[in-house]
Amino acid sequence: MLAAVALLPWAPAVVAAPLAWAQRNSPPLRVLFVGNSLTFTNDLPAIVAALADSAGRAVTVRSVTASGINLDAHWRGGTARRLLASEPWDVVVLQQGPSAMPASRAQLAAYARRFAAEIRRAGARPALYMVWPSRRRLAQLDEVRESYRLAARDVDGIFLPAGEAWRAAWRRDPSLPLYGPDGRHPSATGSYLAALVIAGRLLDRAPDEFPPAVRLADGRVVGVTASQAAVLEAAAAEALGRWR
Repeated sequence: MLAAVALLPWAPAVVAAPLAWAQRNSPPLRVLFVGNSLTFTNDLPAIVAALADSAGRAVTVRSVTASGINLDAHWRGGTARRLLASEPWDVVVLQQGPSAMPASRAQLAAYARRFAAEIRRAGARPALYMVWPSRRRLAQLDEVRESYRLAARDVDGIFLPAGEAWRAAWRRDPSLPLYGPDGRHPSATGSYLAALVIAGRLLDRAPDEFPPAVRLADGRVVGVTASQAAVLEAAAAEALGRWR
């Protein structure tokens, strides 16, 4: 069962997704997610872990998230840094808002560098999870990509081009419901596609190696139809192949 622990009134929640992989021969890949509602909506970290499990790879995920905050707030709050220092990690996935504007791009780069220094001291590698703009600002997708790509390059981190996979999916099928009702947060389908990108890159697996539906640790099932799966797998593969 997923567990949430409330911290300070403003502070992010720490969410654990413990999965049983006693049968696995290799130690689990430990991944910490640091972000906001674009990470915790639909529990993206748990979808990543379930996809990995379906492919025979143990991945343990935890997350430090809160609505509407950027990496500067995570840095000042200290929860993510304390968790980073207190447990062993292999990868730390960093995410804030779309960051298309020059000021938010600079903020993303600056705090990615701060976090990256501590991530590497902890023996882990930073990753930048590229999100997407809201539906009404979709024309800014190139700027969003560049903000995250440049931040990842600056810290020699892993670039996770989920937003580009969304674009590649819409080129194939413009009717795909990747946004939720508010036109900003992902639908379950949108989160599934983002998870395909993240799991594919972190595990070095082709997206078509993952199933169209997975059961999360809390019993929920997240998935897509067979026809949607073919489109999403191709879109994720395109984004992973083009953007590194």
